[in-house]
Amino acid sequence: MENSKLLIWIIILLYAAVILYFVIKGALKAKSISDYAIGNIGFPSWVVGLSLAASMTSAATFVINPGFIALYGVSGIISFGIVLPIAAFVSLIVFTKGFTKYGTKVKATTMAQWIGNRYQNKTYKFFFGCIALLLITFIVLINVGLTQVLSKALNIQPLYALLAICVFVFGYMMFGGANSMVYTNTIQAIIMFVVAIIMITSGSEYFSNGISGFLESLNKIAPELTKPTNPKSFLFRDYFEIIFAQIVIGIAIVCQPHIITKSLMLKDQSKINKYLFSGIFFMIFFFLVVITGLYARLTFPDLTFEGKALKMDELIPTYVMVKFSTGIGIIVIIGLISAGLSTLESLIQSLSITITTDILEPLAPNWIAKKSFFTNKLVIIALAVISFFLSWDQIQNPKLSVAIFAQNGVYAYFAAAFVPVLFGTFIRNISTVAVFSASITALLVHFGIYYLQLTPYMKGAVNNPGISAAIAIIISLVVGFSLNLAIKPQKSSEWIL
Repeated sequence: MENSKLLIWIIILLYAAVILYFVIKGALKAKSISDYAIGNIGFPSWVVGLSLAASMTSAATFVINPGFIALYGVSGIISFGIVLPIAAFVSLIVFTKGFTKYGTKVKATTMAQWIGNRYQNKTYKFFFGCIALLLITFIVLINVGLTQVLSKALNIQPLYALLAICVFVFGYMMFGGANSMVYTNTIQAIIMFVVAIIMITSGSEYFSNGISGFLESLNKIAPELTKPTNPKSFLFRDYFEIIFAQIVIGIAIVCQPHIITKSLMLKDQSKINKYLFSGIFFMIFFFLVVITGLYARLTFPDLTFEGKALKMDELIPTYVMVKFSTGIGIIVIIGLISAGLSTLESLIQSLSITITTDILEPLAPNWIAKKSFFTNKLVIIALAVISFFLSWDQIQNPKLSVAIFAQNGVYAYFAAAFVPVLFGTFIRNISTVAVFSASITALLVHFGIYYLQLTPYMKGAVNNPGISAAIAIIISLVVGFSLNLAIKPQKSSEWIL
């Protein structure tokens, strides 16, 4: 046992050294804040696609979401493993070309800049810079997922694992940026692909009597685990929750800065199809990892291990430590770490740039013009400190899972972003008042439904942010269309897809 722990330590340290090598290699080529944001290296389209796949799937996909499936069964597979990915892929294909075409034209490096330049409104740009702070909740989710993996793998206290993650990742992202991130994301995505195959096939012995035998084993634990809906869950109670709401969320989920702005790293816009094919191909396998949750439930039928009750976010890290031999286990652990780091890097990079250029620069333009790199480093330090304390609170006091905390913030952001991105991509004459009102409406409706516990879906011990966000997106869409028709914009946009 001691030898295996030592080996895990050595492999993780070697992995960290490789990451640092590519961070330094990419950082040496970054000469401006724009280079940090979108890079200045002409990477092949398939490599940028790998970076997209690594960024769009994270510790949530590999560690947290399978925990939901372990608790609630097949209904979660339908929701997280089928409906949401399909909707997201279609949306990604539809949005990417138009967003990239306009983003390249106006040299946008952040989502807030894209929106501000598209609608020629500095207030709207600043507004989106501010609400991007909601994405800190996603950073917290990944911190917690990585902490659970590392603390279990290295047999150390979660506090020390979390501290190491924040110091290491936020530390190297002070210098890395987009150039470094494409290098590291490529390595991470390849490792994640190998680990996805390992995890998807890790429960093969449970299929010795076919799919019917597999489902029967789950049914013996709890009949609701094999039903298409699970009334006892907080997220998968009926088809409205697992299909309609997830389609809406899947369509809007691509409107996050670390996802949709990834296409701006392409230097040759004719390669977008290869970029999308590469990204979606790998993501199909990544999203299917949620099935591991069913294997974990069969392994821990009463959700305990060695007499101790397992929290939802501990289920997959514990399953990995129990299921695999030392060699395979180390590969899987590195893959789970890669899944977390890939998205964490993208979030730190996109959020820090947004704060620096879209929030602080309007407030202190002369200072930021002279000290943009330095300011960005200070922002990353601040993000590290804030996310550390929020993450530790979620580890100690989770409300079912850190995923609920993260979804509440992230869903609010892309609910507000959906209408301006949709209209800005496909409609010629647009009223800024209409889209701005739609964004504000989305935030008010989402948080109003969630915190005031409106609708029957918000009456349980845990509220589902997917419901409030889906309703918010639909209502904001109605508000945006109605106001745009009523106001009649004074001038046409210079660009249309």
